[in-house]
Amino acid sequence: MEKLKRTKVGHYVEKLAVPSEPGLTNAQLMLTNHDLKPVEPERRQWGPWNFVGFWVADSFNINTWMISSSMISGPDGISWWQSWLCVWIGYSIAGCFIVLTGRIGATYHISFPVICRSSFGTWGSLWPVFNRAAMACIWYGVQAWIGGQCVTLMLRAIWSSYNDLPNTFPSQSTNTRDYVSFFLFWFGSLPAIWFPVHKIRHLFTVKAYFVPAAGITFFIWAILKAHGIGPIVHQPGKATGSALGWAMVKGIMSSIANFATLIVNDPDFSRFARKPKDALWSQLFTIPVGFAVTSFIGIIVSSSSAVIYGGDPVWNPLDLLGKFLDGANSGERFGVFIIAAAFTLAQLGTNIAANSISAGTDMTALLPRYINIRRGGYICAAVGLAMCPWNLLSSSNNFTTYLSAYSVFLSSIAGVMICDYYVVRRGYLQIRDLYSARPSSPYYYTFGFSWRGYTAYICGILINIVGFVGAIGRKVPAGATYLYNLNFFCGFIVASAVYYLLCRFFPIAATSDVWMEVGDEIRNPSVAYGADDEVDRTSEGSPDRYDGKGDEETAIRERKIGNF
Repeated sequence: MEKLKRTKVGHYVEKLAVPSEPGLTNAQLMLTNHDLKPVEPERRQWGPWNFVGFWVADSFNINTWMISSSMISGPDGISWWQSWLCVWIGYSIAGCFIVLTGRIGATYHISFPVICRSSFGTWGSLWPVFNRAAMACIWYGVQAWIGGQCVTLMLRAIWSSYNDLPNTFPSQSTNTRDYVSFFLFWFGSLPAIWFPVHKIRHLFTVKAYFVPAAGITFFIWAILKAHGIGPIVHQPGKATGSALGWAMVKGIMSSIANFATLIVNDPDFSRFARKPKDALWSQLFTIPVGFAVTSFIGIIVSSSSAVIYGGDPVWNPLDLLGKFLDGANSGERFGVFIIAAAFTLAQLGTNIAANSISAGTDMTALLPRYINIRRGGYICAAVGLAMCPWNLLSSSNNFTTYLSAYSVFLSSIAGVMICDYYVVRRGYLQIRDLYSARPSSPYYYTFGFSWRGYTAYICGILINIVGFVGAIGRKVPAGATYLYNLNFFCGFIVASAVYYLLCRFFPIAATSDVWMEVGDEIRNPSVAYGADDEVDRTSEGSPDRYDGKGDEETAIRERKIGNF
């Protein structure tokens, strides 16, 4: 290693390395860097209103706008109020899952990849992390392509001739106009990736004011053009009996599935909370309210479109805005431009929150010596461009169905994580050991892998795998389809139950007999081997003893800690 460092190649490789704590071994350099360590007090800047703004901003996006369309349309469609009830129930449940995973990050100020080490093992955590990073990169490209469609509307509102831009693309999957718009959105997103997570909250604050205001304007405009709210609100549901029950179950589950990625990676944001309570009520109430309001606006606007243009409702707000441009005067074109700009900002915020930061955080854990969140975010953006998302979305291989159904894999990860923290360990984590590659670490398990975590994870997938095959077009038994209709719950419950039983019969170390969260003792701990277990670095950087509860309570805590 020293010989390599002295070569020219080694010199440039060292230049690429991100800053790290002195005294770390090579193994530890594969486990930690500044972005993976617990967030120090100076960067804990997210208060409750920042989380409110974050979720209000995130709720106003095109996917949420259209979430009721699949429930209302079709031969077994339900009424608008039943679909809206499904949205309320689904996002309320999703909010509960969010605060469960978010509390771990808000208490110990650690991210999803580090939390995974507790249940999957020091090295075993890399598979769930890679899984999540890969999907985030793919979703980044898909969401950026949708953002490009918003840019197309903005440019059409300024120059109507942009819609007829000559096509120089030989491929039938896209054209010059759509690619230019996609690239403009992709390129314009790059500056947002530069900012650290604790500062990007300002983007969501701006979005929380601008985007809902534009959405409400769109809502009023559509009603005025239609001179009413349209036929959807008067249209009865087509499903009855058990078909109605299962239709509502699927509607609820589709709302939860829309949140599967954020359920897993909420600690990536909540770790920047000033205190755990800041990430509790603000998320629990804002999520169902924000997403229910957005879906309601989408229902009414789509209903009004049936009156304005006749025929079936236009569920995609971008398609409806495109119709508004036909024969529009200058004032109407300006209105379309502002609303399209709001949707562009909505897509940007959603892509940063759900994909860029998540992928960056995950890639940091995959190669912490050379990747931090910023570099990982730019790698994610590069992959999103290189994957040519227009090819994926234009193909007939059920790719979008696969992406939506991917929540079954994430539900197993969430089940293991939540059971490990709340049931098995009762809130107790030994933070420094989460960054240790020593076999003596309680999270090292067997060669760095937890067979209990992986067994539970696989069982949670297997319960849904047959139904998943059916969802992408294969013929499967009816029972498997019914189970798959409850896919997130099935995966979560099975993974949690299996993990609990395995830990019950094969106890693990570093657990507590009583509820024992010790995150308030964390300031800026050293993770280097040989550092005093209780050493803390203060904000000035000088070594100091941790300012916890004193020797007596420390001794009490140590007596309570045992095997599960």
